[in-house]
Amino acid sequence: MKKIITLSIVLLAFVFSNAQETAKISKSKKKAKTTKIAKVVIPKVEGAGMYFESETIDYGTIAANSDGKREFVFTNNGNKPLIITNAQGSCGCTVPTYSKEPILPGTKGVIGVKYDTSRAGQPFDKTVTITSNAVGFPTKALKIKGNVLPVPAPAEPATKS
Repeated sequence: MKKIITLSIVLLAFVFSNAQETAKISKSKKKAKTTKIAKVVIPKVEGAGMYFESETIDYGTIAANSDGKREFVFTNNGNKPLIITNAQGSCGCTVPTYSKEPILPGTKGVIGVKYDTSRAGQPFDKTVTITSNAVGFPTKALKIKGNVLPVPAPAEPATKS
């Protein structure tokens, strides 16, 4: 009887220790599957700053007469207010908009841009030039690019036979 009890205790100890190892392995597998999203570190500057999330907008291939509005998002990464004094498109087909109000340190701002998508059937590659009080970059050239599909030909009316 003592042998059965001893064997049972040893067997239970083995089962419990194995269960704990399995739990540790499954936890480590869960940790391995979890990925951290890298936070973008925005460099700080003395004075007003302008750090763009992206300096190029790729429209891709879009339909003629579709919505041509897009936005460049930036952060004032300086310690003084950022003032945008001008935004100019490289041609009349590219119209930028911007806030006339100062962008405070650490806050985000937006440069809107509208491309005239009625210019169908051709690729485009345009610039928007920003003038501001940003330290080191008082003028900044942003880029938009894409391709506007041709306007589809109207369908011919069906003839009656």
